[in-house]
Amino acid sequence: MRLRKKPWVAEALTGFSDIVLQNAGEEMQGKWAGLFARNWPLHVELGAGRGKFVSGMAEQYSQTNFVGLEAQQDVLYYAARKIRERELANVRLLVFNVFEIETVFAPGEIDRLYINFCDPWPKNRHAKRRLTHAGFLAKYRTVLKPGGQLWLKTDNRPLFEFSLEQFAEFGLTLDNISYDLHNSGFTDNVMTEYETKFSSLGQPIYRCEATF
Repeated sequence: MRLRKKPWVAEALTGFSDIVLQNAGEEMQGKWAGLFARNWPLHVELGAGRGKFVSGMAEQYSQTNFVGLEAQQDVLYYAARKIRERELANVRLLVFNVFEIETVFAPGEIDRLYINFCDPWPKNRHAKRRLTHAGFLAKYRTVLKPGGQLWLKTDNRPLFEFSLEQFAEFGLTLDNISYDLHNSGFTDNVMTEYETKFSSLGQPIYRCEATF
């Protein structure tokens, strides 16, 4: 679904310059610990949306630095508001396309990546656009530390099974694979906006952890 543009958002985001980084580029490589002024583990969400997950994680894990990447500037405004209201100093947001993740993070700088309810790109000819395709995994391997992790959640079973195949073919170690997260006994879950919606309709949530 194409989001209706909100012309006021660009100006509104200027009031969140301590949270939202505009036009971030190569100058950020290797500088994230310095930006937070804390040498804590760095976790990055690919597609932060309205920020329910990244703000919830930052609140729960106060000694971890979080970065939320989101290509849609309009929804990132709502994420910034959540972070400001909760007074979370360990989160930053970027208006950013995941395709270029290697331009803002140095090799081995990230401890963990989160992919939550990404676009499944269901047509076979679009497989390379899926964020769990081997082409993206190669990028993630560069920016993750050795032993770094990718945590995936989705409501789309074909995407989940495709992802498991890609992870295995890429030589990743898989753990905590669940075909029904909310009935799995996993207690460390922070829900996203989509997850709340889909699970309320009885849709099972699929989850796994992949270690590089």
